[in-house]
Amino acid sequence: MAALPRLVCASGVALVVWAGFCSAVCVEVPSETEAVQGTHMKLLCISCMKREEVTASTVVEWFYRPEGGKDEPIYEYRKTNHEFPSRFSGRLQWNGSKDMQDVSITVLNVTLNDSGIYTCNITREFEFEIHRPLFTSSRLIHLTVVEEAGEDFTSVISEIMMYILLVFLTLWLLIEMVYCYRKVSKAEEAAQESATDYLAIPSENKENCAVPVEE
Repeated sequence: MAALPRLVCASGVALVVWAGFCSAVCVEVPSETEAVQGTHMKLLCISCMKREEVTASTVVEWFYRPEGGKDEPIYEYRKTNHEFPSRFSGRLQWNGSKDMQDVSITVLNVTLNDSGIYTCNITREFEFEIHRPLFTSSRLIHLTVVEEAGEDFTSVISEIMMYILLVFLTLWLLIEMVYCYRKVSKAEEAAQESATDYLAIPSENKENCAVPVEE
């Protein structure tokens, strides 16, 4: 009976380690949600990573839903790439990786009518000796297409801070130059006053001011 708590504890630790491992290898990167008319827009979709030694078959389905409309298939990967007839015909490009961890697509020459919701459905079947588990996941991308690129708020703040820093450095440099100039001027005035005082002393007084040398 004493071995039972140890077994339960060991199983719990193994479960935590396995859960941590699984969560560490599944990386989700959000896609950009704004595109500029006439540019290319990559719709990013990352699936859970898999070990290379485990064989798996992956099916990827992309759907598009206009505002107030229904989902319509636009692209599919099932061993080969297939583009469905739609408003995107000839404007979709596969950007998936060889290991099928990245299953993204790119919309070429984005138009204002391309705004809407894009759905990326991933179905992955792992092929083990005993069983074939099936995993599915889905990503939603709310894309908005604008006519012109708006200035990023972060870049505006960065430019303002840069100008403030430039003005501060310029003022600091001017203050340092004025301080150094006054310091040098005072030193020169003191030196001139000392030289004038020395020249004003009579010759006999200068000889008396000399320090006698002891033999």
